[in-house]
Amino acid sequence: MPGGLQNMLGGIEPMQVDMPEENENEVGGEENEEQSYIVENPSLDLEATSNAFTGLAKLYRLQFIADHCPCYRVEALKLAIGYCQNTFNTVLYQRLHRKLADCVAGTANGQAGNVPDVAVGAADQGMGERTIPALDLNWVDTRNKKAQMKLEKLDNDLKNYKSNSIKESIRRGHDDLGDHFLDSGDLANALKCYSRARDYCTSGRHVVSMCVNVIKVSVYLQNWSHVISYVNKAMATPDLNEGNMKSTEHLNLVTRLRCAGGLADLMTRKYSAAAKQFLAASLDHCDCPDLLSPNNVAIYGGLTALATFDRAELFKQVINSAQFKLFLELEPQLREVLQCFYDSRYGQCLKLLEDMKDNLLLDIYLAPHINTLFSMIRNRGLIQYFSPYSSADLLKMSNSFNTSVSSLENELMKLILDGSIQARIDSHNKVLLAQDVDQRSQTFSKAVEMARLYQRRARMLVLRSAVLRANISVKCVVIRDQQDHSNVMYNNGTN
Repeated sequence: MPGGLQNMLGGIEPMQVDMPEENENEVGGEENEEQSYIVENPSLDLEATSNAFTGLAKLYRLQFIADHCPCYRVEALKLAIGYCQNTFNTVLYQRLHRKLADCVAGTANGQAGNVPDVAVGAADQGMGERTIPALDLNWVDTRNKKAQMKLEKLDNDLKNYKSNSIKESIRRGHDDLGDHFLDSGDLANALKCYSRARDYCTSGRHVVSMCVNVIKVSVYLQNWSHVISYVNKAMATPDLNEGNMKSTEHLNLVTRLRCAGGLADLMTRKYSAAAKQFLAASLDHCDCPDLLSPNNVAIYGGLTALATFDRAELFKQVINSAQFKLFLELEPQLREVLQCFYDSRYGQCLKLLEDMKDNLLLDIYLAPHINTLFSMIRNRGLIQYFSPYSSADLLKMSNSFNTSVSSLENELMKLILDGSIQARIDSHNKVLLAQDVDQRSQTFSKAVEMARLYQRRARMLVLRSAVLRANISVKCVVIRDQQDHSNVMYNNGTN
């Protein structure tokens, strides 16, 4: 789970519904090791990044940036506090103020530790105590009272709807309550309200709307199995599949569901499936600022495709895709990375990726996967580089991948051991030699094995047809015999 998001949720209990144990085993251990890192030289446009999102997505992303980037910490917290004042989330408002006060106090007292000079200078030049917003306790009390009054009104409205037994009104009442709890930061109750609306859906459109609401809260809770389940449920709804909705609305919903499904696949490390989901999104209908921005779709889809697709797939589905090309226009650096990789300019490709790394590490969802994806991309480049050759000079190969010969030997050794490259390393002459594989004998062996399997299956079919033709059947009487035996033992015992 990306760093700090559980702390952002405060006292909210993790959702118990459909919580997958395998996700914790697969993802949690590796990601927890990558939490304590600091990004010192980002080139991120913080304000543009912030404006691309709304709701809790904006607040969580700003807080994640503040936790991992000293340069942007004060500014990110100020933006988050300013936006938080437009919601009923007073708990998060106070928590952000405490973080901001600790940050400013630590910088002023020289307790910033390893904070770079640029961060201290930024705090002194325009981000100091004079511009720090004060904690407004009166606003907190007023906002809490307004939230309580609104909750009581919505609750009374829902009771009236239930007394009138109008399904559509009850469904809307649950949705309104869910929206209010979501605005207050109470994700557990928001999920309950959205889920209860399911019993009052009277059309496929209502089912899709309910699924979209549950998916949104599940993303904030990071319950990825729940996200995948409801994405599949929404995509299987007849109204969505048959196109009974207006074309624009239909495409907006499909793109939102693709983005949510791709994000869930990304977080569960199903990178190939995630790439296919993101590549199916449409830029003209990518309007889900409460989940992802179009730039996120471009980066997530481009990196996962680069890490998992072969050369032909990369060209056809990414570089030459009329639909995904529009997303890549938003990220020209990523587009250059993809083109360099396809053109076998691996050194330049890897250098561009390293230049992007600091900014990518400030993405709340992508950060835990950066090292894994970069490693997969590098390994795929090594495999693709050697594939047309029978031998390769390790010195030239190391220059192409911006590394030393010894490091390259270690990388190649791992790829050889896991079967990704069929070759041997000549450490004395610094040459990588492809193994001589007799294609003729391999093909012959495969043919013999297939013939053996075909022969076995044919004999099994002949035997089964003979048994059926002879009306031979074996009845299972073991259970009845055991019951009779237990009854006899019981009767003997009673006698």
